[in-house]
Amino acid sequence: QVQLVESGGGLVQAGGSLRLSCAASGFTFSTYAMGWFRQAPGKEREFVATINWSGTITAYADSVKGRFTISRDNAKNTVVLQMNSLKPEDTAVYYCAAKTVRSSSTADDYKYWGQGTQVTVSS
Repeated sequence: QVQLVESGGGLVQAGGSLRLSCAASGFTFSTYAMGWFRQAPGKEREFVATINWSGTITAYADSVKGRFTISRDNAKNTVVLQMNSLKPEDTAVYYCAAKTVRSSSTADDYKYWGQGTQVTVSS
């Protein structure tokens, strides 16, 4: 049974930091690219960051570049999104997702999804 379980969300003031984790099970994590997406109320789900299977290639949305960092630990089957200098516009439910082969910024390319974790940034 495939599971992606996000954790680490919460309420933080603008300028603060949060560290999101995603624990994966039920598939061969080390062969999958991973991504983080987010969805704010009334908006479509949008790409945040992606990392390839080995962790050597990453990509970010322009809105988070320089503030967020994606990383993975294949020994622990986890992917992490370190979020610094948070802004109120970062408020959303954050989802991790998995896909085979190459990393991607397109949500439809992803095969497995977590349930999401809420991030709220107050001004």
